[in-house]
Amino acid sequence: MNLFKAAASVSALTMLSRITGLVRDQIGAALFGTSAMMDAFQIAFRIPNLLRRLFAEGAFAQAFVPLLAATREREGDDATRALVDAVATVLAWALALTCVVGVAGAPVLVWLLASGFEGNTHEAAVAMTRWMFPYIGCMSMVALSAGVLNTWRRFAIPAFTPVLLNLSVIGCALAGVEPLRARGVEPVFALAAGVMLGGVVQLAFQVPALWRLGMLPRIGLTPTRLLAAWRHPGVRQVLSKMAPALVGVSVAQLSLMINSQIASHLGAGSVSTLTYADRLMELPIALLGVALGVVLTPQLSAAQARGDRDTYCGLLDWGLRMVLLLGLPCAVALLVFAPPMVATLFQRGAFDAAAVSTVSAAVMGYGAGLLGLVGVKVVAPGYFARQDMATPMRVGIAVMALTQLFNALLVPWLGVTALALSIGLAALVNAGWLLRGLHRLGWWQPAAGWLALAWRVALANMAMGALLAAAASRVDWVALGAHEAQRAGLLAAVILAAVLVYFGMLRLLGLDLRRLLRRQA
Repeated sequence: MNLFKAAASVSALTMLSRITGLVRDQIGAALFGTSAMMDAFQIAFRIPNLLRRLFAEGAFAQAFVPLLAATREREGDDATRALVDAVATVLAWALALTCVVGVAGAPVLVWLLASGFEGNTHEAAVAMTRWMFPYIGCMSMVALSAGVLNTWRRFAIPAFTPVLLNLSVIGCALAGVEPLRARGVEPVFALAAGVMLGGVVQLAFQVPALWRLGMLPRIGLTPTRLLAAWRHPGVRQVLSKMAPALVGVSVAQLSLMINSQIASHLGAGSVSTLTYADRLMELPIALLGVALGVVLTPQLSAAQARGDRDTYCGLLDWGLRMVLLLGLPCAVALLVFAPPMVATLFQRGAFDAAAVSTVSAAVMGYGAGLLGLVGVKVVAPGYFARQDMATPMRVGIAVMALTQLFNALLVPWLGVTALALSIGLAALVNAGWLLRGLHRLGWWQPAAGWLALAWRVALANMAMGALLAAAASRVDWVALGAHEAQRAGLLAAVILAAVLVYFGMLRLLGLDLRRLLRRQA
């Protein structure tokens, strides 16, 4: 399997997901801008999303996928199928209980994330949290399915699945806002309905792919079956690995919760400002960091199971080169070209020029630390594949403290922008710390050619950055909002020119891209 082709296929489908996500956010921005009701929706949606990242795509995936890959490598498909059935049974029962508790405790959850909300904003956030909380149940089962499909190298279905959520929210927004408003119901509730519909559709979409593989989980619905699943050694192993992984992921999510709390006290629209900035920041993370992590984690786990240290080191080294090659130009673009991108993507309806300015500043804050945010998606699997959850946990705790130190120093001067900048700067420390640990343990040794790659990439980014900075300063992108098609076309032309300049410079400087990308698993 060619790793770059596999990562590129995941990245292409993820790009489709992010494009539909941008359309979803554009529609939300046009309908609700950075209003208090949009803040309420963002917090209500953030609660199940936070738990999804914490349990489903966080601690659970980190503990489950390496064990799944190792079990298949060592014991074959029958043992792997028994593991999936047992884990799915325990997970389903745990999710049912979690959803009941979450719906009942919605007021407390909203207060934990946004104690600055009052009156109608607080009430709307609580109501939408209750409507959307079962989304975590759907997405946790989707995460289990993704682990199975990625281990079988079926990357397309998990990468495409998020598109279904975006389409569901878009459809409900377009079809539901006006009818709700006409009936005197807060129209933002249409977005909440779209989220729940999207969760159900995403879960249903997994069934045919799992069935074709013969890996559709058989979930035990009786206490006897639950007890039998609980006694499966694989379940105990997943749970034992989840404990430190949960702490590590919780640290990152706790930082987001603290940032939400701070933002809720910085004035109406601050929470939404961070959310719109997140959308642009998450685009390169998903296209590069997540795609690399998805492809590398099962391969690293299999290499670890075989005791093949050379392959393990080679996979990590290749992933880190991809982060430098493709992540650095994305960081430069966020730093010097944020206002044109924000204006083109979001400035319409209730999203005005002031919102463009505040969101752009937050995007630039994320850009300062983008290499760390992307890099940790490659470095952390180097620990997870070895089933070492404790080291990322300890580093994460220290990084959380550092993030809040940055917030304490920067928020009084930079406001909401500081929240993004603090996360970015702390992510650089996180990735660097974890990478140093892998190097010290001998699980990553830089192969020859790093210096030659670094100076070529640096020069190419200087040329590309100069082009983007000139385009950002010489065009009034906000005023071009009167001519939407012209502005969108100009943005696309500038980005295409930047890509051509970047890769053209690399070619002129003698970088052999084909050789760099030709990595086999």
